[in-house]
Amino acid sequence: MHWLADLLAAIGVVLNGIPQGIMAMSLGFAVFPTAFSFGLVGLINGVASSVAPVSFQAESLALVGHLGHDLRERSSIIFLGASLMFVIGLTGTLPLIVHSLGNQLMAVMAGVGLMLAKIALQMAHEQPQFGWLSIGLAGVTYLISKDLVWTIAVSVIGTSCYAATTHYRVALPEHVTTRKLQFVRPQFSFKILRGALSLACLNIGANLSYGLITGQMTGQHPNPVNLNLLTSSQALADLGTSLLGGAPVETIISATASAPEPVIAGILMMLIMMLILLLGWLPKLGKVVPSTAIAGFLFILGTIVIFPENATTALHGSLSTVAGVTLVVTALVDPFAGLMTGALLKFGLPLIGLGL
Repeated sequence: MHWLADLLAAIGVVLNGIPQGIMAMSLGFAVFPTAFSFGLVGLINGVASSVAPVSFQAESLALVGHLGHDLRERSSIIFLGASLMFVIGLTGTLPLIVHSLGNQLMAVMAGVGLMLAKIALQMAHEQPQFGWLSIGLAGVTYLISKDLVWTIAVSVIGTSCYAATTHYRVALPEHVTTRKLQFVRPQFSFKILRGALSLACLNIGANLSYGLITGQMTGQHPNPVNLNLLTSSQALADLGTSLLGGAPVETIISATASAPEPVIAGILMMLIMMLILLLGWLPKLGKVVPSTAIAGFLFILGTIVIFPENATTALHGSLSTVAGVTLVVTALVDPFAGLMTGALLKFGLPLIGLGL
């Protein structure tokens, strides 16, 4: 019966990813080319026996949506950010970066948590009849269940049911729903460079924390997740899909790791998601599910799940003040500004005999 447990775990992660896929469509990303990202990483995981899958990730989608003005800017940020991450993964420098920056990465993740909460509140302000309902449902559900899967399911489904009573329906742009490949030419500017560096900073922190947590869920020792392989495969997938206007796929904390066969369960999840995207089922949902239905999940994810744990880790130790500044700058500006501010305080001030 191992196969049934593997399939159920895969379906659970797919259901968790669908609302975030709808969020990707609301940002203008095409779903058809994104299917090939799931297929590519599924193939790599099968060959390398990797237990860490990828999927739509609310944190990266929210950040890219915040930093980019339109699809071309957002795709360019993803392309350049993925290029940086591919080099990092291919050269095996991720452990060195993690060792050098230490708790600053956790401070960046905590700052991103606050960014997610802010974005959720902005969503609720734009569509109050759906956004505040989603936040309310998510809050109550999480207090009762302490489970993110139930939180996203109840808040999104409940908000969508209410939207149906108001005859809500939205027309998605043609490039989002079309089942063909369209090239999006990257552009370059200081804004895009800064956005790409911010996305790379977020992904370094997410790969470290989410990737290793997924590995721990397998119960295997030592941790089976190869961070360099995970970084390279995720970046390679994003490089291709960004040139076609597709959404980024990133590291997630995946329940498939706790299945009897974690590698097979992870691959099953990505193949199911690929099939859903290829058949055009996700855009059909996107027309009747408000994009603000995910506001509640973003708020809970940012304020209760990401912020407390990462802030506690970051602010513990002799460099807690540096981590605190990194956290605040990340939340107010972006991850790259936060990380650079922290690095300047950590490495720059001692060179002139100063410190915090």
